[in-house]
Order: sequence, then structure tokens, then C-alpha cells
Amino acid sequence: MISRLPHTCRVHSLRVLSRNLQTQARYEYPSRDEQDDGSFLPRSGLATPRQLVRYLDEYVIGQEIAKKVLSVAVFNHYTRVRANLAAFDDESDADPWSEANADDANSSVSSAHLHPHPQRALPHQLPLQPRQPVSLFEKSNVLVIGPTGSGKTLLARTLARVLDVPFSVSDATSFTQAGYVGEDVDMCIQRLLQAANWDSYRASTGIVYIDEVDKIARKSSSTTESSRDVGGEGVQQALLRMMEGSVVTVQGKPSSLEPPAPTARGRGSPAAAQQRPDTYHIDTSNVLFILSGAFVGLDTVVKRRVSKGSIGFTATLAPKEEDSDSKGFLPFFTSNRRSSENLLEMIEPADLVKYGFIPEFISRLPTLTTLSPLSTQDLRRILTDVRGSLISQYTALFGLSGVEIRFTTASIDQICLRAVERGGGARGLRGIMESLLLDAMYEVPGSNVRYVLITGDMVLGKSPALYWMRGDGPAFWAAWADEEQRAERHQL
Repeated sequence: MISRLPHTCRVHSLRVLSRNLQTQARYEYPSRDEQDDGSFLPRSGLATPRQLVRYLDEYVIGQEIAKKVLSVAVFNHYTRVRANLAAFDDESDADPWSEANADDANSSVSSAHLHPHPQRALPHQLPLQPRQPVSLFEKSNVLVIGPTGSGKTLLARTLARVLDVPFSVSDATSFTQAGYVGEDVDMCIQRLLQAANWDSYRASTGIVYIDEVDKIARKSSSTTESSRDVGGEGVQQALLRMMEGSVVTVQGKPSSLEPPAPTARGRGSPAAAQQRPDTYHIDTSNVLFILSGAFVGLDTVVKRRVSKGSIGFTATLAPKEEDSDSKGFLPFFTSNRRSSENLLEMIEPADLVKYGFIPEFISRLPTLTTLSPLSTQDLRRILTDVRGSLISQYTALFGLSGVEIRFTTASIDQICLRAVERGGGARGLRGIMESLLLDAMYEVPGSNVRYVLITGDMVLGKSPALYWMRGDGPAFWAAWADEEQRAERHQL
């Protein structure tokens, strides 16, 4: 695009672009024909944890520990399922009592099978055989804890795009105990069955992701002894056996959602159509459960356990609350500012029990990982570096109207600083971008404007966005180059 400019503007632009600062999107927003995530990993082979982490790095910024934990959990889940299914096939093929000879089967007289008396047989000659094959490896469910906007849901959705297994995403906010208004816990298995195209065998080896799991914590303060917590502890009790491994009965697809069967000509008899069963039985022994939530207030529980007060002149005083006021209310958004120490990394099962979970529920989540709040550099990379970044999305959105939009370095820095003060993580960035580009998205469509420049003064509210008409491309690029040079001199 710079090749169309005059020589003087081209020189100024090249000087600015020679710096290492990334001001525009590294990846262009892919078109519908180019969106093929399946080409990254082979569908036939087993993706290694390193390959999964490398794939997640293109969409999620930071959170290296959480990426490793989820990648290892998914890889071990694949390996565990293959080993268990292979063991089941071997045990089903081997029958110790079917040793009849082929010649005896063809003849009318069969040879007798002599077995010793049970009381006279040695103990090692009669090993106990289970009626049902037992799994060789047990699964390890995962619990992901992190503040709002740190990338919990994005990690799950990114994994769902690349995995070749059924993957269902559910929200625990609407879960209630069976028999009450709301969704039953079995709905997550029904969504998994739908993701498997109603194949019960593939659904029994899938992955279930449940978001907002902190909303099912026991609400002891708001309930009395006579009332039942149908949305908290009742849901935890319902999830116990499902997470451990049991056979869940799921209703089939309703007949009203089925397409009408074509009728045959002649006597009007309907054509034979494949009828699905009314109920499905899904074994969750090989289903991996990944649970996540923000767990607002859990850091206070950890702080009370870690900080130990004492009396005396050399006593260690407990730190004061920084993010909460004197009344003890928590902020609506989680701040992006990093503290001196991440209290979520010191979480123990006892802290989750005090938060409102029953011990049986926590013991079924052996793998625990935490996500840290996003820093200013992380927010900047979310704007420019990752695939499907916000700047690439808005650039493509304006491009559909034939308009080219550019962001200066100063504008990106001010947007990140506003996001840090506002809180909310990556979701706060989208809210800021929507408010900044509201006037441009209102004025530009249907007008003669072909170029839009967002500067740092525009983010601060000192000046509006800069517009150029058709044919003013050299002036637009020259203004952008001047803003970049001004930002470079300011940094020096």
C-alpha cells in the first residue's frame, strides 16, 4: 500500500515502520474460505501437548501454566481412552471357557472339559474375574480458576475448534436440581450427544466444559434450615456420580424437530426412514470434565488463611483490603493490576470448601490451575498480535464499507491504559473500542470518507477522529507517519 505514495511520504513511512513496535494487527482477519483450523493438526494422529500449546498461543495471550495444564489433560484423555478401549476389546475377545476344538465342534461327540473341585484347587489357579471390564486408567478432571476476562472461555472454545472429539460447552448458572425449574445436569451430556451427531459411542469419549461453576457454590447465608439449596449444593450432588463415571440416560431428539419424511407415490405409504431411539445411555467413565469460574471472593478466603495475626511490638499485621471498601463489598470488575503475589496460586481444597463446595465435589477435581490477570503488555498483544484480534476485526468491518482505518501507537497505549483502569480484562477492551469508534461507525457508512485515523488525542477526548475523502490517500499516510514519529520522540 505504501508503493502508491510519493517518494517523500514513502521515506517517512519506512522510517516509522522500521521500529519494532507493533501498531497494527499481525494477522489479517481471515475470510470465510480461509477459516480452516483443522489443517493445523492432523485429524488421524494424536496431537502432542506442545502442538496444542502452540495452537493456543495464536489465539490466547499469556496464561502459560493454564495452557500446559489443559493441553496435558486433553492429551492424557486421548491416551487414556485409547488404552481403555483397547483393553476392553482384548478382554471381550478372550474367553477362558470357550476352548472347544474345531474338530470336536464338527463331530457329534464333544470331548469333556475336566475342572478340579473348587475346594481342591489352589488359590492361584482360580483368579477372580470381573463381570465388567475395569478401566486401566482413571480420568483427572480439571478445575480452572481465573478473574473475569482472563481467557477461560476462550481457551475452551479454541480447543473445541481443533479437537476431533465431541466437545460441549454448558453454563452452570441455569443448572438446578432435578424436579425444579431450570436445566437438569443431564443437559451437558445431551449437548455432548448432539455434538457427536447422536452417536453414543463417540459421546462417551468426549469432553464436557462447564463454565461459571462458582455459581453453584452453597449459599448458606441466604437460605434457612427449612429451605433447600436447589441451585447450589443440589447441583453439586447431581454432578458427583456423573464426574466420577456413571451411565446417564439422555432423551433422544424430539420428533417435532425431525424433518418430515418424504411420502412415496402410489398408495400414499410413507417412505421408510431411520428412526432414532427415544433414549440414549451414555457412560461417562471416559468423559473428561473441565470446570471453570471466576470465584469472586476466593482470594479473601486464601488471605485469611495465609495471613496470621499476632500481638506485640514485632507483630506481623495483616494487610488492609485494597480492592474493597469499608463495607466489605467486592468490585463488579476484577482489576487488571497485578499484585505483589497471586493469592489464587496458593489455593488449597480447604479454601474451596469454605467457599461453598462440598468435599466430595472438590475431591473429584484433582487437577487445579489458575489464570492471572492481564497486564498492559498482554492487553496490547490482544489488540494487535493474536489471530482474530480486535484491531483486525474492526479493520475488516470498516473494509466492508470500503474504508481504511488506522490506529497510532499513542492511541493503542491510551486504550490499554484505559482498559487497565476500567478492569474486566479482554472484555473491557471491546467496550472501550465500541465507545471510541461509535461516531466513526455512524458517520462513515454511506459517505465520501475513505480513510479514518485514530490518534492518542482522540482516545483522550481532546480531538475527534481524522477523516480523508477519496483520493486523499497520500495525505492520510503522511499524517499517520507524523503521528508515529511524534510518539517515537516522546518515548525518547
